[in-house]
Amino acid sequence: MDEMNKEVSDFKELAEGELVTGKVVKVEDNQVLVDIGWKTDGIVPISELSSLHIETASEVVSLDDELTLKIKKMDDDEIILSKRAVDTEQAWNDLEAKLQSGEVFEATVKEIVKGGLVVDVGVRGFIPASLVETYFVDDFSEYQDRALTLKVVELDRSKNRVILSHRAVIEAEQTVKKEQRLQSLEEGQVVEGTVARITDFGVFVDLGGIDGLVHISQLSHEHVEHASDVVNEGDPIKVKVLAVDPETERVSLSVKATLPGPWEQVEQEISQGDVVEGTVKRLVHFGAFVEILPQVEGLVHISQISTDHIGTPQEVLEVGQKVNAKVLDVNQAEKRISLSIKELEVEKNQQELKSYEKEDDDTGFSLSDMIGDQLDKFKD
Repeated sequence: MDEMNKEVSDFKELAEGELVTGKVVKVEDNQVLVDIGWKTDGIVPISELSSLHIETASEVVSLDDELTLKIKKMDDDEIILSKRAVDTEQAWNDLEAKLQSGEVFEATVKEIVKGGLVVDVGVRGFIPASLVETYFVDDFSEYQDRALTLKVVELDRSKNRVILSHRAVIEAEQTVKKEQRLQSLEEGQVVEGTVARITDFGVFVDLGGIDGLVHISQLSHEHVEHASDVVNEGDPIKVKVLAVDPETERVSLSVKATLPGPWEQVEQEISQGDVVEGTVKRLVHFGAFVEILPQVEGLVHISQISTDHIGTPQEVLEVGQKVNAKVLDVNQAEKRISLSIKELEVEKNQQELKSYEKEDDDTGFSLSDMIGDQLDKFKD
């Protein structure tokens, strides 16, 4: 009897609410037995293992795990322990610290519920659907058991409310990336990007962290009616940086500036003496501007429009009219081409005259002969 009393007295004194540590000695479906150095093994019911719903105890603990537990209830023959109570207290302290510091941490999605995702952060953490991504997600099935980086955005211990956000992490990363990219861009740089959006006034290009705008006038050397006629969303695109405004975070870009200009190959395509076809684009008091290549115009001076004397170009020409002209001079450096319509008329007249004279030779008669014969008649 004395020995039994001695063995009982050797067990440490325990009280409800106290924390104890022990080793898992048995895992059953609905409870876990833990050796805490007391006269009987402590019992952790499945409801006290986790703040989340679980089907079996083995989802949370394994044999020989070392656990810190809180005494929920005890009597002479049984002691009920709680892992959830310890985890919950620690979790709330940890989450409050994370909320204050803005710390980013990782947690695994345990459940997909109406309106969002549930994760285990020591307590039940909820990620509303609107805080999962920066874009709309229609189906969350792929998020099951997926690890997400998160931030605490709202806590209310009295209501057991923990709101987390993955979107906040992504947006913070995007902000840093955007600032870094903005600092790396310089006027005059030629960079590559991807067409992100097409609008009526131009194209937004993703440069990797920040979008820049290519105004519709900067898409091509030629006139563009609709940006979608030139590019499609998702297209890779090479652009030149025209301007960077760090304050407004606006980046102006140009595709046109990366393309060969319409005048760069002019001297290889057009030479003095060539006869070219073009369209009258503008009429001015001193002549007519004729487009002979895309975005390349030559000037027909008023004195070179017609063999007849004219007061204004409008007497002979009209905008949109197709004309042939002879190239008098090409100056690529100064982007200037001189043309003549009159020269072609003169050459045409000369050819007709030569053709007429040749016909005279073939008949054996000349103009002087004919005139002479007529004079002889008068003499007679």
